[in-house]
Amino acid sequence: MAFIYNEPSRTFGEYLLVPGYSSRECVPANVSLRTPLVKFRKGEEEPALSINIPMVSAIMQAVSNDTMAIALAKEGGISFLYGSQSIESQAQMVRNVKSYKAGFVPSDSNLRPDSTLADVLALHEATGHSTVAITDDGTGSGKLLGIVTDKDYRVSRMSPETKVAEFMTPLDRLVYATDDVTLKTANDIIWDHKINSLPLVDKEGRLKYFVFRKDYSNHKENPLESIDANKRFLVGAGINTRDYAERVPALVEAGVDVLCIDSSEGFTEWQKLTIDWIREHYGDKVKVGAGNVVDGEGFRYLAECGADFVKVGIGGGSICITREQKGIGRGQATAMLDVAKARDEYFKETGIYVPICSDGGIVHDYHITLALAMGADFIMLGRYFSRFDESPTQKIRINGNYYKEYWGEGSNRARNWQRYDMGGAAKLSFEEGVDAYVPYAGSLKDGVSATLAKVRSTMCNCGVLNIPDLQKNAKLTVVSATSIVEGGSHDVILKNSVPLKG
Repeated sequence: MAFIYNEPSRTFGEYLLVPGYSSRECVPANVSLRTPLVKFRKGEEEPALSINIPMVSAIMQAVSNDTMAIALAKEGGISFLYGSQSIESQAQMVRNVKSYKAGFVPSDSNLRPDSTLADVLALHEATGHSTVAITDDGTGSGKLLGIVTDKDYRVSRMSPETKVAEFMTPLDRLVYATDDVTLKTANDIIWDHKINSLPLVDKEGRLKYFVFRKDYSNHKENPLESIDANKRFLVGAGINTRDYAERVPALVEAGVDVLCIDSSEGFTEWQKLTIDWIREHYGDKVKVGAGNVVDGEGFRYLAECGADFVKVGIGGGSICITREQKGIGRGQATAMLDVAKARDEYFKETGIYVPICSDGGIVHDYHITLALAMGADFIMLGRYFSRFDESPTQKIRINGNYYKEYWGEGSNRARNWQRYDMGGAAKLSFEEGVDAYVPYAGSLKDGVSATLAKVRSTMCNCGVLNIPDLQKNAKLTVVSATSIVEGGSHDVILKNSVPLKG
């Protein structure tokens, strides 16, 4: 008969951390969240790649593009650019991240001079940006003709059909500079001329970048940014088990730092063949993660195949319906504990530490700390990052509230059949993901800062100052259904729910 596990399959919401002794040195400012991204041998001082916060963005159309990658790298994490796009466009995203110059911002709000005020307002609504570049072709690399800001128009006194050319600030009245200036010089020009933005153009007058006054202080606030030896942002990319022979060389040439095989279930020979091909052509120079698995047997298989990290989780994502469609998967907490045990045993046997990534099942911020305590080296997040300004989806207003679009790679919208490929026909036979909305949450920087403040505070409650000590010393307890209710506000009437007399 079939093998049946004795323990039930549990989720993060069924556990709590029990506090440990905290010394006076145990304060959030002293907590280090630095963590290895790829495998290393015992005795090595530092892995080939590490990140300063244990957060990476998911390999999803609705989450990880070059904008997200830059924003997350600034905060100390890394993004894995989605692979369900053409090889050329994914490679270009890698190049965009690697060529990004801190403080030099490519323009993503652009119009032509024959556009209208209505177009300006629609663009502002979609992007939230108040500075619009006016170029000859309406692109961020066209010949600069002028700029429109919210100081150039009054909605109450102008027709929506008014042409941009009538109210923009034209080039001959703009302060601008050439694209060979240093960031320091650009900021000096901004301060000297008391302006909020400085466009930079090339020798032909084509727009290259903007430098913004508000970004000056921001660049002083990113001490944890993820950078390579040349001070370029780190970036990852997803690959599949079908076109790796064409996709991997293009991504490597573009400068990608790490790859990850994007698959809903990774305990397969297809993953081994993919890793074997990469090792044959690039040796250990190209780093590649694999997954997803939910038990120790799956982890050991991928570790022995040569994976640089292993991703854990099947069916736990907020937009994933794999479990109800196919009946496979495992509660994320149980999967993490089982795989972490196998990871530690493998380390003892071989002296090779293979990091594990928890992918899915994060509902509340404290679940991140629980995942780390259960053995995760870093957490992959989709829904979490999809809520922010920097995700590539539209912001939509519904009944007075703002939302962001969010859809799964197994949804009919994404149709990423390669992620669910089992060696059959090249098609998505049925959906394993949904198309949805998530509440809009503002900027990534603010959201990540708030989340990590909770993680650091909880680690101090546990008496630890780094992730390895949390994994070693954490005490976990299973909670009952009643204690879950007790954990929130209860037996009170919240003020915002009390009806007011008319």
